[in-house]
Amino acid sequence: MSTHQPPMPQAPAAAAPDWQAASGGPYPGYTSPIPVRPAHLGHALASEWTKIKSVRSTMWTLGVFIVLVLGIGLMAASLVSSNSGPDSMSDQNPLQFGFFGLLIGSMCIITLGVLTTASEYGTGMIRTTMTACPSRVRVLAAKAIVFFAVAFVVTLATSGFVAMVQVSMLKGVGGARTPSTDDWLKATVGISLYLALLGLFSLLVGSVVRHSAGAITIMIGAVLAPLVIALFMAAQSLEKVRQWLLEYSIPSQMSCFYDNSLSSSGPSGWDPLWIMLGLTAAAFAGACALLQQRDV
Repeated sequence: MSTHQPPMPQAPAAAAPDWQAASGGPYPGYTSPIPVRPAHLGHALASEWTKIKSVRSTMWTLGVFIVLVLGIGLMAASLVSSNSGPDSMSDQNPLQFGFFGLLIGSMCIITLGVLTTASEYGTGMIRTTMTACPSRVRVLAAKAIVFFAVAFVVTLATSGFVAMVQVSMLKGVGGARTPSTDDWLKATVGISLYLALLGLFSLLVGSVVRHSAGAITIMIGAVLAPLVIALFMAAQSLEKVRQWLLEYSIPSQMSCFYDNSLSSSGPSGWDPLWIMLGLTAAAFAGACALLQQRDV
């Protein structure tokens, strides 16, 4: 006699979750809960802005820059105000004393520009950056835009404040003239654009060199070496070279914004701004080309 066991009841199959793919094609039933949007320059700008405002190097370099520009600029105006004779500043621009603080402070802008790119290569963070945004030119453009905006705004605010205080301290002292509108524009907007471009040029050098200390050394040498070399060129046969170095050295070009150039010839007025703009554009093209060819 055979015993027949009735089939055991089967448990009902669990319902497939909403995200599980249905049959009939590759993932036809999948719907991502995360919105998928194409990346654009705005995302890269937001990322670079988060970086530059989060790292301590930004606070320290810009903080030292502000202290140097304010301290040296106001100290120079105070010394001139207390030691000026009746005609010691006859028809001179009282804004010119802001040059000294900005020249020393430019080292801070150069340092921050280099660190904006080169420090990521030193820490390896650049790999994460390029993974999140594979378009390397977009990353470099975002870094350039964010840095230029920060450097320009900080320099404009600092140089503008120093200029106003200097004019109030030196008004009528030693026969100093009243600055014109063009004087004000060059001593605030013009010099701020120039220093922001100088810092941007440093950023691009940092992208090419990929080493913070090396790029900072190169840029400080580029700022100071031509002027120092020219001062020690006493031979008559080197007079043309000496004159060229004086005319196109960065300190001499910065002094043009205060109508107080170190050389009687060469760039004047707004010319240094266009020269630095051309150099920065060439450096940006070169940095983009190298960035596309080299591995990170």
